[in-house]
This record gives sequence, structure tokens and C-alpha cells, in this order.
Amino acid sequence: MTPFRKNLIDGEWVGDAGSRNINPSNLDDVVGEYASGDAEQARQAIAAAKAAFPAWSRSGLLARHAVLRKASDEITARKDEIGRALAREEGKTLVEGVGETVRAAQIFDFFAGEALRLSGEQVPSVRPGVGVEITREAVGVVGIITPWNFPIAIPAWKIAPALAYGNTIVFKPADLVPESAWTIVDILHRAGLPKGVLNLVMGKGSVVGQAMLDSPDLNAITFTGSVGTGKRVAAASVEHMRKFQLEMGGKNPLVVLDDADLAVAVDCAINGAYFSTGQRCTASSRLVVTDGIHDRFVDAMKDRLAKLVVGDALDAKTQIGPVVDQSQLKQDEDYIAIGRQEGADLAFGGERLDRETRGFYLQPALFTQATNAMRISREEIFGPVANVIRVKDYDEALAVANDTPFGLTSGICTSSLKHATHFKRNSEAGMVMVNLPTAGVDFHVPFGGRKGSSYGPREQGRYAAEFYTTVKTAYTFAG
Repeated sequence: MTPFRKNLIDGEWVGDAGSRNINPSNLDDVVGEYASGDAEQARQAIAAAKAAFPAWSRSGLLARHAVLRKASDEITARKDEIGRALAREEGKTLVEGVGETVRAAQIFDFFAGEALRLSGEQVPSVRPGVGVEITREAVGVVGIITPWNFPIAIPAWKIAPALAYGNTIVFKPADLVPESAWTIVDILHRAGLPKGVLNLVMGKGSVVGQAMLDSPDLNAITFTGSVGTGKRVAAASVEHMRKFQLEMGGKNPLVVLDDADLAVAVDCAINGAYFSTGQRCTASSRLVVTDGIHDRFVDAMKDRLAKLVVGDALDAKTQIGPVVDQSQLKQDEDYIAIGRQEGADLAFGGERLDRETRGFYLQPALFTQATNAMRISREEIFGPVANVIRVKDYDEALAVANDTPFGLTSGICTSSLKHATHFKRNSEAGMVMVNLPTAGVDFHVPFGGRKGSSYGPREQGRYAAEFYTTVKTAYTFAG
């Protein structure tokens, strides 16, 4: 029986059926039906969060800790079930779906601890007899808008710190992945959150998202998604003088030097460029390779790509699942055509694939003879497509790696401590990997980039407090 999921507003499940969630591995499989909220429901959710804020922001630390810890425990206990549903609706492999679910549980566990570690400073004033206290307080009602590619981890790393620091929430998930969003909200609701603290409004971004942007009662918005939408979030937030945080695109380089371990370099490139069907903002879609290792690297890549199993996300043998939907598949195919028109050589893949069930299957694509000026090197494709850019040496590799409007993550494969150290210092990215895939970060350390990839404080770890709290300085004269 197909489930019907409603929105959660002021502690009540509300809404009529509005959209169907289709499995990209099997277009005949309906994951569920979901309420599609309107602007009025978005306004009601914001009003509920505003009303709930005073009590929740002053609630006891143990109350917040208990909710977050219960959520972590339930997600952990249900990781196989939730991970399977995630893989079914988004298309990443079952192993990746379960792994992402475990990460969400770890994030809630981490911020359950952070709720008990809230701290401040007490310092003497320059004036005798005056004391100064520096504390952090919740910022207020936080709007959370999340993408489809990590449908439980990204909501977790926004919702968990928002709650831990005493904020209330209006959450608008991506249309393509409502099941994961609904599940995490249902778990938190049953964990004991007071009504109005967490509100879920599923629906179209042009309707629900716009109502959030237009509201003067949202004190902060955290957004992960496209650059274009991120700019709209920024403009609307400036209009209302609200705090905002943006995580947007990436065109991440993986540099491979002549002295690299070839097997390590190929593993990093395959994982970073193609796992999760390449649908990661941290994907290494530019492979910047020096002359001495270039030909061996390309041959090894083609050999590995030929062995990758592309298929149904729920099949245990599958290594690369389908693209998320028809629109994304068309975008991938359009960029493959653009790359060929620009003069790059499609050395492997790029073809639609037929499987037992109808789905959005695409053979991973590898371009060679690419330049950094081509559109396939400048623009984010967000699919299983990567291109090799040949360079003469480390200096040229670094220059090419940094020559991008984005700056989320970068990587280098080398056995040289000198080059690794120099790259870590001089790479213009928020996160740098040495002999590791560009995609893959820990849950307890800051996440974010530079240039056109990110704006505002970092996400995750203790750095999350920079966005979800505001600093207060209080002076006391004892007399």
C-alpha cells in the first residue's frame, strides 16, 4: 500500500495529497504520496515556530539533549529500513543509502552532546568593579531549505544544531526526496519536541520556498542547492536583514602528479567523480593530470570504468545507481554533447543504458583532451561525468585547479610531502584532500567552501554555532 505523508505544522499533521515520489531505478514504483503545501501553510508554519521560540530557546539543556539523542538512537536502530527508502527515492546505492543514514544518526548524537557543552566567557572589564559575560543565544526562527542529493544527511546537519542551540524551524525539503525528510521529522516529533518547534512544509520551491523568503519573521535561512537559487536567497535575506548561509556549487579538481601511486589516484578519481552517480557538490569532475602519468592514468581509468556495475540502486551488485530524474539526465546528456562539440574526446561512456526496469541509467562518462576553458570544465554538471585536463607540472596543475569560480573542495594525489604541503596551503578551496577522494568528509568538523561555492559560517561540528547562535555581551557593576 502506497503511504500518504502529511506536513507537520504546529504539532499537527495536515495537508492533502499533492505529489507522487517515483523510484528512479524503476519508474513503475511509487515510493509514496506527499502533501504539497502552499504559501498559507508556509506562513502558518512560520507563525507556529515564532510562537514556540521563547519557550524552546529557554528550555533546559537536558530536554534538548534527550530529543536529539532519541532521534539518533531511532535512526541507528532503523538504519537498514531508512537507508533502503533513501536509495529507493534518490537512486544512490543501498550501501550509500545506509551509510548516509548512519551519518545522520552520528550528527544527531554529536549535537546531543553539544547541547550539554554550551559555554561562554567571563572576563574582567577595563573598568574596576565591572564584570563582562559573553554568551551565545539562539538566533530565532530558522528556515531550512535542502537539496535532493543527500536527503537525510544534509537535513540532519542543519536541523540538529538548530535545535541544539535553541532555535525553532521551518523545514522545506527538495520535492524529489520527501520520504527521507518526512521520516526525520516524524522521528523528531515522536522524540518529544513541543509543538511548533519543528515544522515541515513539503511543496514547490516557487511557492513554499518563496513564502519563506518573503517572510519578515524568519530570523535566518540556511540553504543548500543551486547557485541561482542561492543568489535569490541572499537577495531576499538582505531585504529583511536576516542571517543567511549558502552552500552551492562545485567544480572540484583532483590533481594527479607524476609521483602519485597510480592505484590510489584511480581509486580517488573513481570514488570522487562517479560514486553517488556523481551527484555531489564535492565530486571531483576535473581531473588535472601531469604529463608523466597522464596516459597510464587514462588507461587505468577506462579499465576501471568498464568494470563498474550500473543498475538498480537496491541491487547489492550495483556500484553506480541511476540519475535522480529525467531533468537531471537530460542535463547530463546535454553537457556530454557540449563537451564533444567543444573538442574534448569522449574516451569512455556517456550512453543511456537499458536495465530490467525502466529507469534513468547513464553510463559514466570520461572526457580526455579537455581544457580548463571548456564549459564542461567551468560549469557544474552534477552527474557521472568527468574530464581529464593534461598539464606539464605541479605549478601548472595548481594554477588550473584554482582557475574556477568555485572553491568547495580539492584534492591531490602525490607521494611528495613538499607538494602536498604546498597544495594544502595554496589550494583555493574550503576543504583539501591529500591522497583521498574529494567527496567524503567527517560529521564533526567544519564543512564549506570559498568563492562561488559557499557564503556565511561553516556547517557541521562546533563551527555550526557561528550560524545558529548570536553573541551577547553583558556588563555588571557590583557596586
